[in-house]
Amino acid sequence: MIKLVYCITKRPGLTDDEFFHYWKNVHGPIGARIPHLRKLVQSHRRSVEGDKYQPDYDGMAELWFDNEEALLAARQSPEWNASREDEANFIDHGRVAYFVSAEHILVDKS
Repeated sequence: MIKLVYCITKRPGLTDDEFFHYWKNVHGPIGARIPHLRKLVQSHRRSVEGDKYQPDYDGMAELWFDNEEALLAARQSPEWNASREDEANFIDHGRVAYFVSAEHILVDKS
């Protein structure tokens, strides 16, 4: 399997609560309809009191596909286009990172 990783920043003018609510409850169901999608995970930023490091992004979406062909087919779908169009409602497209990856698990104590 391959994984598309999309690090995102909230659109200016949104509070954290508005951003996270919209992403999970409105955009999430739209993205979940993308064909060929095997797994979809949203990781929402958390503030850690006392942590000297500031986050570069507000969250990360992970989309798993069987292979590159499945990803490319998904990108051609109306569901992908609907998800992409909806991003303007909550994402600052000037502050994102995007890449396709293969996982290499080094430790898993879950």
